[in-house]
Amino acid sequence: MNIRCLIIDDEPLAQRVIEKYTENIPFLEIVGKCSNAVEAIEVLHNREVDLLFLDINMPRLNGMDFLKTLKNPPLVIITTAYAEYAIQGYELDVVDYLMKPFAFDRFYKAIQKVEEMIKGREIPQTEAKEATRQEETFIFVKSSKKTYKVNLDEILYIEALGDYVKIYTTEKMIISYQSLKNIESLLPASSFPRIHKSFIIALSRIDLIEGNHVKIKDRQIPIGTNFKSEFERLIKSI
Repeated sequence: MNIRCLIIDDEPLAQRVIEKYTENIPFLEIVGKCSNAVEAIEVLHNREVDLLFLDINMPRLNGMDFLKTLKNPPLVIITTAYAEYAIQGYELDVVDYLMKPFAFDRFYKAIQKVEEMIKGREIPQTEAKEATRQEETFIFVKSSKKTYKVNLDEILYIEALGDYVKIYTTEKMIISYQSLKNIESLLPASSFPRIHKSFIIALSRIDLIEGNHVKIKDRQIPIGTNFKSEFERLIKSI
């Protein structure tokens, strides 16, 4: 599990503290840092975000008013020096309310709550989707004005390239205009794990695992730090 986080705080020091804390928790990934809520709206329109670290007292639009504008907000941890907003925060279903300055152990307790909530959401959906995906033997992929039928047993690996993905198969390479996250949702995770922010691989096509790389055909593919423990668990379970 990788939790994508967005920091929204107008104090650079507060941003750095949160960023430093997240570096000690491997499954947290900072996808952006914003100094006001207006910047955050732009990020949320363009990036997938699971968790907001949200300050309250900010210029232009305060954190609480910003939160009220979101129709389907990510999970939220309030980080503030103002205790008087706590009740309002919990009325808006925030996960936790951290009073600045907060220590790492208090921060970690809040992250554990987030982790439990995300797991609770994902397990039933994941099991149902995974069962469906395991029954499928192919996917359809659009490339330019064509749509290819791609057999799952022919896929070697998939590489992200900006807004595109490259799908390498035993016969050809297909370039498709979509995110790696989207193509990942079409594949059974137990057979096609994501091992790096830019790579999904076919487990059955691995020739060698050495250090922080896997080898498929003549390609050395890196194993990302945030994905390594989950990948190792998957390998051990086989």
